[in-house]
Amino acid sequence: MKKIAIIEDDKELKVLLEKYLNFQNDLSCETSVESIEEFLSEVNKQDKPDLIICDIGLPGVSGIEGIKILKEKIPGVEVVMLTVDDNSESIFKSLCNGASGYLVKNTSLDKIKESIDIVLNGGSAMSPNIARKVVEYFTPAKHVESELSDRENEIVEGLVEGLSYKLVAHKLDISIDTVRHHIKSIYRKLNVNSKAEVIAKSYKGQI
Repeated sequence: MKKIAIIEDDKELKVLLEKYLNFQNDLSCETSVESIEEFLSEVNKQDKPDLIICDIGLPGVSGIEGIKILKEKIPGVEVVMLTVDDNSESIFKSLCNGASGYLVKNTSLDKIKESIDIVLNGGSAMSPNIARKVVEYFTPAKHVESELSDRENEIVEGLVEGLSYKLVAHKLDISIDTVRHHIKSIYRKLNVNSKAEVIAKSYKGQI
């Protein structure tokens, strides 16, 4: 029987999760609290959990900050985040702090149970949209060099060198109106609105 703890300040969700987990044959939920601080005050009174389901937006210490505290307090415990917060910064801070899973709150109870089983068996569990963000994060930025013509790339090089449109025109022996025409095309292809953004993309290797 694996012991699960819940740290969730949404009372209705907390009660629902607790009832559901205690209905499972292989799980029990003895600790169900609303904050990291409350968990720390209760944890010594009961058996240590094998896995903690934790919200991010908690009163007091946030779930993200709490991950390290929980894992220091209970070495080896698994922590799975269950939250409405699906922004990339929260996802990666949670994973870097030691979370073994990241689920959004519209995840069904059956999927939550499935995720708990995966994590308890040494795996990692994420909602599909969270997993996609993780994959995208580690996928190299798409280079768009092939989308720009040779002339457009020459103009970008001039901008990176700090040349004005007039000096770019002089360097390439074309009219300034032709430069402006190419600039509009470059902005459209790179999805930018300024020379500074073009230069920034160039420095980042995205051109």
